[in-house]
Amino acid sequence: MNSRTPANPTSPTGPAAPGVEEAAAEDAAVGLDKGAAEAGRESAPADGGAGTAPDAGRTEAGSEGSGSEEAPSEGSGSGEARTGEAPSEDSGSDDIDLDDLDDPDSEGSGKKPSGLGAAAAAVAAAGLGVVALTGSWTGKVVAERETLIGQIKTSSGGTAAQQISEIYGDAWHSTALVNGLFALLALLVGVFALVRPAFGAPSPHPQPGWVRAVATAGMALGVLGAVISVGMYFDLIVPLPTTGATQ
Repeated sequence: MNSRTPANPTSPTGPAAPGVEEAAAEDAAVGLDKGAAEAGRESAPADGGAGTAPDAGRTEAGSEGSGSEEAPSEGSGSGEARTGEAPSEDSGSDDIDLDDLDDPDSEGSGKKPSGLGAAAAAVAAAGLGVVALTGSWTGKVVAERETLIGQIKTSSGGTAAQQISEIYGDAWHSTALVNGLFALLALLVGVFALVRPAFGAPSPHPQPGWVRAVATAGMALGVLGAVISVGMYFDLIVPLPTTGATQ
């Protein structure tokens, strides 16, 4: 019997061991190839994502850059809108001011009376009444003129009564006439000061009491001066002197 021939034909022989090892090696190689393939597949999306990430960053940066570039244009547009709207607002305010000035019914156009005219008239009436009673420079000048005219008329001769009438009587009458004119003016101005609030724009405040008092005093002085002037002019208060009858 050959020593190399196996005793049991069903038992594995020696050369069968290397085939098993080769099959195991091939399985290991296939497993490594599959692992490498799977690793390559897994690394491929990672590489693609890494590659797209800069691109995405670039696109986002580009979009932000374009937005930043568009921002000045929008700012310039808003600036143009503002500059375009500013004159319209100013013109509108000017139109409103002009309308207020041109409108006669506006509150600013209506002027309320201050009462200064009535007060001045009252004071003037009182002063004219005093002048009517005491006399004035105008009356004195007129009296001296009448005296001079009387002297001229009686220089060539005349009776005593004629001289009294021409030299003194006419001068006194002229003084009474001038004082009477001042009394009449005092009366008219005093009446105007009292009735002034009844005419024109109504005043929200009543007429001061002192204005009415002064105007009334001026009217009283004017009436008194007018009465005295009339009496002096017609020789009712102080008659002209007369000479005694000659036989």
